[in-house]
Amino acid sequence: MALPLALSGQDLIGQARTGTGKTYAFGIAMLQSIGKPRKNRKKPRGLVVVPTRELATQVSEDLVTAAGKLGSRVLTVYGGRAYEPQIEALKAGVDVIVGTPGRLLDLVKQKHLDLSQITTLVLDEADRMLDLGFLPDVERIFSLIPGQRQTMLFSATMPGEIVTLSRKYLNRPTHVRAEHESGEGETTPQVRQLVWRAHRMDKIEILGRLLQAEGRGLTMVFCETKRACDMVAEQLDTRGFAVAAVHGDLGQGQREQALRAFRNGKIDVLVATDVAARGIDIDDVTHVVNYDCPTDDKTYVHRIGRTGRAGRTGISVTFVEWEELTRWKMINQMLGLEFAEPEETYSTSPHVYSELNIPEGTKGVLPHASRSRAGLSAEHLEDLGETGRARVRGGGRRREEREERPARTPRQRRRTRGGKELAETAVVETPEVELVDAKGEETPAIFSTDEIQSAAEPKRTRTRRGAASSAIEQALAEAPEAPVKATRSRRAAKVTAPEAGTVTAPEAAGITAPEAGTAEEAPAKGTRSRSTVEEAPAKSTRSRRAAEPAPVAEVPPAPPAAEPVPSFLATPPPPVRKEAERIVPPNPFTVIFQSPDLASDDDDIAPSAATERKQQRRQPRGGGGNRRRTG
Repeated sequence: MALPLALSGQDLIGQARTGTGKTYAFGIAMLQSIGKPRKNRKKPRGLVVVPTRELATQVSEDLVTAAGKLGSRVLTVYGGRAYEPQIEALKAGVDVIVGTPGRLLDLVKQKHLDLSQITTLVLDEADRMLDLGFLPDVERIFSLIPGQRQTMLFSATMPGEIVTLSRKYLNRPTHVRAEHESGEGETTPQVRQLVWRAHRMDKIEILGRLLQAEGRGLTMVFCETKRACDMVAEQLDTRGFAVAAVHGDLGQGQREQALRAFRNGKIDVLVATDVAARGIDIDDVTHVVNYDCPTDDKTYVHRIGRTGRAGRTGISVTFVEWEELTRWKMINQMLGLEFAEPEETYSTSPHVYSELNIPEGTKGVLPHASRSRAGLSAEHLEDLGETGRARVRGGGRRREEREERPARTPRQRRRTRGGKELAETAVVETPEVELVDAKGEETPAIFSTDEIQSAAEPKRTRTRRGAASSAIEQALAEAPEAPVKATRSRRAAKVTAPEAGTVTAPEAAGITAPEAGTAEEAPAKGTRSRSTVEEAPAKSTRSRRAAEPAPVAEVPPAPPAAEPVPSFLATPPPPVRKEAERIVPPNPFTVIFQSPDLASDDDDIAPSAATERKQQRRQPRGGGGNRRRTG
């Protein structure tokens, strides 16, 4: 019905069920009016505006097939691809352009596309353009096209906004509706519809058993969100099905790769959002599954219209959750269906096996013997020179990109001090005991030569003085008696005269002083302090702490029960910290508060209110009381 009117050059509004051949209805008329291409004619004469990229690809393929004898030049322009191939094709000359509104306006703005010679304009799936917010872009395209043109508008549904648009820009259009008068959005009668009330956690199990039905061909699964698409595709892939996802977050090359693999049979399950619900014509689609309940009746009509096309039959299954019952009842009422109360269904329900012809005992995992599909990886990923950010399937980076990433080198840590490396500013370690020149001042020796040399050797690691002191004390305990040697110590202890019955530090360590016959021999070897002493010895040593000279006397050995006096090289013990006294209340709910006592012995105790009232009562009253007694 629409083809004779379109060939006559009249404006047309075509409304028919999806899959009834609307593309050829306007395509043949457009190609016939344009005629054969000419070398001197490079500007386009026909323009087809579509809402989605997938629909643009399909419409252009149908037009190329229809223009096989004419040789018309058809160009497809849409976003997500490089500009350069499209610009080169425009410079070479085209007859028909099929594209999305955004990329068409971009090329016009860059002055690569001229729409001044368009004679035929077609709006395909106009209601979807309205839903996607393309109405302002479509109006701009109308303003760039000459007024003398033929305009055709095709859609499966016709909302009020599209009717208003047609009245504004079409010239006395003829409305052709190829369906019954009973319903505007009536569904395809070749599709067998099943509506089940399913639980959210059990839908993936029902879907896994549905995909193993006998006679099942290609299957499309529609989800509401992109995240749900990725989730369903990932779970089906884990269960062994050859599956791919198509949604807006994927690159154009990946979307076309999935559609090619689906058409070629390398995968048999395509999980998509509503981006693939309009105009996608793929043969042998036997099942359509609405994994999420559609938002409105138009979406439901377009989804189930992917099967049962061109006289074929198909099956559609819709899952409705409990919270989606109200929405589904509105869709059911608008379309006049018989599923107002969907049957409650689980993966083990008997009617799932009987209505879908599923073999008994089938589980939600595909057996290994049935996994014969090549999969998505068998389809070549075409490099389209995609624009914008790189989008990868599954939200993560590609496996080959992760493998090509170089290994992370370990971080080199350098210790610095004052902006310079520690090796340049390292402090030279000095031993605790140093040797002095033989000409220096001497003190009575308490160490042997081997012990002094071992203590004077520098150590590789820096230690605290307490550790060095403990090592020296251990060496002193094991060393025998040694002859007198002159040494200088950084820390000199006060030399006091030992009293009888006491033990000195060297003796406590196991070293006894050399025996002296008399006290007169002591000045021969003595000490020298900062304060001058009359009995200065011939050889002496300089100590940091002055000590008074005293005669050395023989001391009897200490009793074994006596506690040894700590050595002067030992590290003093840390001070004992007294903990504050804790007050533990008898009841954990009791609060104890101690206020400071600020009263002194001279302060008087303040009388209470009761004491003051008692004193007031004892005071004699006035004359009134005396008069009462006398009266």
